[in-house]
Amino acid sequence: MIRKDDRLLRVGLLGCGPIAQFAHFEACQKARNAELYALCDAADDLLDRMATIWQPRRAYRDYDAMLADPAVEAILIATADAFHLPMALRAVEAGKHVLVEKPMGTSLTDCLRLQELTRQQQVHVQVGHMKRFDPGIAYARRFIRDEIGELMFFNGWYSDNTHRYTVTDNVQPLPVLSARALKPGHDEKADKVRYYLLAHGSHLLDTARFLAGPIGSIRARLVQKSGAYHWTLQTEFTNGAVGHLDLTIGYRGDWHEGFSAAGQWGSVQAKTYNPWYFRGSDVSCFSERDAMYHQVLGADAHFYRLQLEGLADTILNGLPQQGTTVAEGLDNVRAMLAVQQAVATGQLVYLDNLQEGEL
Repeated sequence: MIRKDDRLLRVGLLGCGPIAQFAHFEACQKARNAELYALCDAADDLLDRMATIWQPRRAYRDYDAMLADPAVEAILIATADAFHLPMALRAVEAGKHVLVEKPMGTSLTDCLRLQELTRQQQVHVQVGHMKRFDPGIAYARRFIRDEIGELMFFNGWYSDNTHRYTVTDNVQPLPVLSARALKPGHDEKADKVRYYLLAHGSHLLDTARFLAGPIGSIRARLVQKSGAYHWTLQTEFTNGAVGHLDLTIGYRGDWHEGFSAAGQWGSVQAKTYNPWYFRGSDVSCFSERDAMYHQVLGADAHFYRLQLEGLADTILNGLPQQGTTVAEGLDNVRAMLAVQQAVATGQLVYLDNLQEGEL
C-alpha cells in the first residue's frame, strides 16, 4: 500500500526515455510526498504512450510550456547528458526547483553560472547521485561523521562488469523507444574514456566526497587493455585524509563496488551491489569505543524514490538537503576535470586551481 502525504510536490518530468522508464516514473508514483503532475517530451508518440500509462495531469510537447505552468513546482530532468545543464538553467530561470540526472554538466563555466542563478532565484537544485540514498551508504556517512573521529583514509572502488547487461536486461523492463526522440548533435558514447568518466566516474567521486569530504587534489593514471578501462586515483581530501579510488569498466567478474575507511575511533567496510537490484550496501562499522561492529539492514533501498522524497522534504518542509547540492555537483565536475588533466599530464592537480574547463 502506497500512502501519500496530504501535500505533494508537483513534479514536471522532462524526458520519457529509458532512465525515466527504468527509475523516475516509478519513483514519482511511489513517493509519499510527490506526484507526477506533468510530463514533457519532444517525441509525441513516446509522450502519448507514457502519459497513457502513468497518467500525469498535464502532458506537454514544449518544454517552455511546462515551465510556464504555475502548478509545476519542480522539474525532474531525465534527458541525454548533453541536455542536463541547459535544461536545468532554463528551469531555474523559470523559478522551478530541479532534480537533474548526473552528471550535472560538462562545462565548469556553465556549472558556475547554474550555481549563481540558483542562489539568485532561491531554489533548490539537486543532482541525481542516487547512491547517497543507499541506506547502507547513508549509515556509513553518519558513522564516519559521528563516531569515527579524525579520518585517516578513504578507499573506494567502482567496477562495472562485463556481464552487467545480462543482469540489467533481466531486471529492467524493455524500454519503449521513439525515432522522434530528441538527440544531441553527437554520439555521447563515441568517446568511451569521456563517457565512462561522466557516467560512472561521477558516481565514484560523489560517493567519496559524500563519505570523506571535499577532495583537494588528484593524481591519476588510465590503463586501457583488452577492451577494459581502468583509472587509478590518488586523492587527498581537504580534511587531511588520504585515499585511493579505482574505476574499472569492463571488469571480469561480478559487479564490484565498495569502500573502506579508517579513523581515530573506528573503521568501515562496505560492499555495494548493482544498483538495479535496489539492494542496500552491506556495511560493517567497527567502533573502538565499544569494541563492537554495527550495521543496518536497509530494507528500503529504492534510491530513486528516496532521493525524490528527500528533495520534496527540503522544498515542502524546509529539511536540510541530503542529496547532492549544486555546489557539490560543481565540485564533482571539478574532480572529473582534475582526473582528465592528471591523466593527460601525469601531474598532481589541485581542484581549487580549476576555474574553467570542458569535459
